[in-house]
Amino acid sequence: MATFINNRGVPQQAQYYRPPSYQPQAPPAPRLDVRDDYERWYTERVPNNRMALSIRSGIPSEITWALDRLCRLVNNNQFMFIPGVIDGLFDWPEWYVREGYKNFKDAGLLFSVSPASAQQRQFALESLFILGNAALYEPNAETFARHSHTIPLILNALHTLDHKGDCEALLHILNIFHFLASVYVVHPAAPAISNPIPPLLRIVSETSNRTMIIATLTTLTSLLSNPANGAHLSAQSEALAASIRYLPLFIDKPLIDACLNYLYCHISHPSMARAFLLHPEMSAVLKVLSNLLIHEQRAIEKTFTIDITGPIYTAPSTTQPTRDHDLTKEELENLVQKPEPQRCYDWMRAMFLAKADGELTQVDFWTLYKDAFSPYAEQHPLLVASDVIKNVTSVFPQAQAMVLQGPVQRFVVRGVDRRKESAASERYRCQWNRSQCTSSPFSSPTDLYDHVLQHLESAETAETSCLWSACSQAPLSKRDLSVHTLTHISSTQPMQKHPSQSDTITLPTENYPHPVPTPTSRPPPPPRSTTITYDAPIADPPSTSLTALLIIRILFRTSFASSDAAPRVDADHFGFPGLVEETDDPSENAHHADGIPSGDDKEGERRGRRAFVGIRKLLEEVKIRDDVLMGWITEMVDAAMPYHNE
Repeated sequence: MATFINNRGVPQQAQYYRPPSYQPQAPPAPRLDVRDDYERWYTERVPNNRMALSIRSGIPSEITWALDRLCRLVNNNQFMFIPGVIDGLFDWPEWYVREGYKNFKDAGLLFSVSPASAQQRQFALESLFILGNAALYEPNAETFARHSHTIPLILNALHTLDHKGDCEALLHILNIFHFLASVYVVHPAAPAISNPIPPLLRIVSETSNRTMIIATLTTLTSLLSNPANGAHLSAQSEALAASIRYLPLFIDKPLIDACLNYLYCHISHPSMARAFLLHPEMSAVLKVLSNLLIHEQRAIEKTFTIDITGPIYTAPSTTQPTRDHDLTKEELENLVQKPEPQRCYDWMRAMFLAKADGELTQVDFWTLYKDAFSPYAEQHPLLVASDVIKNVTSVFPQAQAMVLQGPVQRFVVRGVDRRKESAASERYRCQWNRSQCTSSPFSSPTDLYDHVLQHLESAETAETSCLWSACSQAPLSKRDLSVHTLTHISSTQPMQKHPSQSDTITLPTENYPHPVPTPTSRPPPPPRSTTITYDAPIADPPSTSLTALLIIRILFRTSFASSDAAPRVDADHFGFPGLVEETDDPSENAHHADGIPSGDDKEGERRGRRAFVGIRKLLEEVKIRDDVLMGWITEMVDAAMPYHNE
């Protein structure tokens, strides 16, 4: 049985608490504390609390029990430091930072450390874990910040522990320091032991541990965000180099976030922003930041398609040619022998057909009849025009002669139309002698070609022009002309269309005539399918993109500080905030307040403008839903354009 000193200073045997057997109880009171492992007898806020006494008892089993309970209690945001407990939690970490770490150096690891040393180190790590987690609760953080042992422990650990061998302990120290860094002021004249910045910079420049890098950069960002610590910033900072080195690792969001936050903290100081323009990696950093904006916007983009196609009017690409029917020789010989009015009736049936919307003028009707039978008037006299018109109703009951009123009266026969017949056979009609050849259409291109060769053989000269229709071919020899005439003869097989070619033709308007003699002079029709496809963000960018945009914006304002493109916040200039007045004071132009020569400052601005010209194409691809932030992008793109040839 272990022995410890009670609150009256009397040694006694440790009596472990044994809970009574379970008894049914009434429902708990509404304000019952439900924290993990809650027992009033060791969480009472009194100095002689069992938890506080166990931590400082020196008894390993008691310390183990207390730390185990505290590790579970700090997982609840209702836990508050108990008087005496916080003092006991500093004992083991201070021992480890002061002397305990020496047993775990590389020289001491040739042999396994003793179980007692390993247990003591475990006590120190658990104590640091409890302190760091309990500080997440604001009342605990205030208590922790006011404690006299907090800052000395942090400073001693940063200057003493090695980040390679004591990585876990240092991570706990950094997590604790993160809560205090924003209010901790490092005076320039303070002794080295009171300055946590050099060991932090050494860690971030040497370690390859991802978690250590994130914790160190986060602590430095919080520390240097305090304006009182701005004097400790340096243009050649190891933390700046580390942030730039890890910036392209887009897949690691926590690491990128830590790098961006430090980079933003660094260049938020005007002197560091001007110095950064002269950094050899400045142009590369701008490109990486621009690519980060594009990379993260793709995850929140959506493709939108808008169909703006208007009404489309089409016609078949190939039409069957037709022509009005004329009496054949056989039909005419048969009709001439018949007496009137039977001849007139049969003539109408051969020449016309019923059509509800058909229409012919009475003059055309009579003229067709007269031209057909005038040569045979001696055999059978012609009917007068009125009788011919009246006979239309006898043959086509739905047709009727009528007079259409208007500016000019029109005498028409409505309800009939000329009979049509296919003109496919015209495809192989000879058009020699400027289409005056009287030969009937041929049945095949071979017969037509043989017929054309007869025309060529009958030519009297050795060379002759092509007489096919309106062909303007210069005179050729009969042999060459026989080859040329093949270009006028249609093939029996139609030309093969490309699979993507449509079987219809798009017309410019609804009632545009088709076909037309000169289709190449037809106005261009509207596209058959007109769609607008674009990508647009459907959500606001993540925090990393916003931080990257702020960094780009600061560098933009710094690069264009002496040009009209960068706005100023100190004056409105009658609605033109981009105007910047030049000063004539030579002392003001010689050096800036931060000591940077004006010549270097101008060179930095020139490099910055060239860098923004280099990323202009990348910035044009950036899309942000917020109009104000998108206006920043547009402004930077427009400002970089005039400096393209600088």
